[in-house]
Amino acid sequence: MNIRLTTKPRRVVAAGAMAAVLALTVAGCGGDDDKSKETGSSSAPAGSEGSQNDTAAGEKVDPNVKLAEVKGQGGAVLVVNEVKRDSGGFVTVQGEIKNDGDQSINPAAWAGNESAIVRNNLNSVGGATLVDKAGKKRYYVLRDTDGRCLCTTKIRPLQPGKSTPVFMQFPAPPDTTTEVDFNLPTFATTSLKISG
Repeated sequence: MNIRLTTKPRRVVAAGAMAAVLALTVAGCGGDDDKSKETGSSSAPAGSEGSQNDTAAGEKVDPNVKLAEVKGQGGAVLVVNEVKRDSGGFVTVQGEIKNDGDQSINPAAWAGNESAIVRNNLNSVGGATLVDKAGKKRYYVLRDTDGRCLCTTKIRPLQPGKSTPVFMQFPAPPDTTTEVDFNLPTFATTSLKISG
């Protein structure tokens, strides 16, 4: 009988010790996340807020430079200020959309009609395309692994007299291509020269 009485307390002690070891193990696994926050390292995907790529996106451009001015529906006017080839293999188009009309403009149509772009990029300029006529190839706005476009998103309705800066990134056509046709839904097509 003595053996039976001493075996049960040993099981309780062993179970308690296992629970303590598991608790310490779980607590030890969570410490790495706090270190990454303290050092300021980020795991933000390319093109998301807070990350800087080797591109012209987000850089200030000269608003007085007008490479093209394109009229759209409802009094919208797109002024293209820069079309730059970047060292990372991208072409970035930057400009400004103005409302020269007398009614508010809803930017929803600028995202195009591709369901993945529209779903992940509300009120964006994700519907833009570049066409290399010589190479017979169309280029769409780049996306990250989560389907977010590398372009301006969350554009608010544009009131009369107001404007908003926009940018779009595309895969770069071959270096021999220096001119492309640019199109944004609801706007006319225009030719743009690529710099850089």
